Amino acid sequence: MDRPDSLEQLVTENRFTISVVFPLFGAIGFVASAEGLLPETFAFNPLMVIFGTLVMRLPLISGIKPLIDVKSGLAILAVTLYAYVIEFIGIQTGFPYGEFSYGVELGPMIYGIPVGLPVFFIPLVLNSVLFISLFEVKGFAKNVFGCLAALLAVDSVLDPAAVSLGIWNYSGGFFYGVPLSNFAGWILSGTVSILVLKSALDNGRLSERLENTDYFLDDMVSFVFLWGVVNLYYMNIIPVIVAILFGAVLYRNDRFNLAISELDMV
Repeated sequence: MDRPDSLEQLVTENRFTISVVFPLFGAIGFVASAEGLLPETFAFNPLMVIFGTLVMRLPLISGIKPLIDVKSGLAILAVTLYAYVIEFIGIQTGFPYGEFSYGVELGPMIYGIPVGLPVFFIPLVLNSVLFISLFEVKGFAKNVFGCLAALLAVDSVLDPAAVSLGIWNYSGGFFYGVPLSNFAGWILSGTVSILVLKSALDNGRLSERLENTDYFLDDMVSFVFLWGVVNLYYMNIIPVIVAILFGAVLYRNDRFNLAISELDMV
C-alpha cells in the first residue's frame, strides 16, 4: 500500500480546518474589511487573501497532482496565459465581461490585473469539471455543457458577493450589480478553458481519482462556506440559494460530511 505524500497527509489530517474554518474566517474578514471594522493594515490585506486562498486550494492541488503530466501541465499553462490575456483585454476594453475594475488589490497587480489570477480562476474551472463528474454525464459535448453550466452557477455565487464587498465593480448590472455581459464573458472564457483542460486530462483517471479521494472537492466546500456566508450577510438571496444547492449536492455525494465526521471525532 502506497504511503500518502506529505501534502496528501496534511490535507487529510486538516480537512475541517482547511474547508470550514478558513473560509468562515475569510468571510468574516472580508465583511469586516468592507464594513470598515478592521484597521487599514488588515483590511483586504493582499498577503492574507493570497495565503488564505492558497490554503483552501490545497485539497484541489493535492487531488489533481498525480494526474498532471506534460500534456495536462501545458494545458494548465495555456489556460493561465489565456486568463491573463482575456483579463487584460477585459480591463482595457470592457470585452467580454463588460466594463469593470478592481476595487481591492488581490496581491501584487500588473496593469490592473492580479498576478495571482490563475490561483483564483483555474480552480473554479477545475471544480466545475469535478462537480459534473459526480453525475457521470455521458458524451463529450454534454459533459462540456454541464461543466459550463456549473461554472456559470459558480459565478452567480462569486460575482454578487465580490461586488457587494467592493472587490471589483461594474458600471451597473441587473443581478445584484452584475451585468448580463459578465455571464456572456464567462461563457466565452469558460468554454475555452473547459475544452482545453478536458482535452488534456485523462477523464478515466480523473473520475477514478475523484472516487477514491474524499477531499478532492473540498475546495468547493470552502467556496460554499466563504461566498455563501458573504452573500447571506448582504442578503443576496439567489446566490445564497445556489450555494446551498451546491452544498446539498456535495453532501448527497458524501463530499460535505467532513464537518460532521470530524466533530464527532473530537
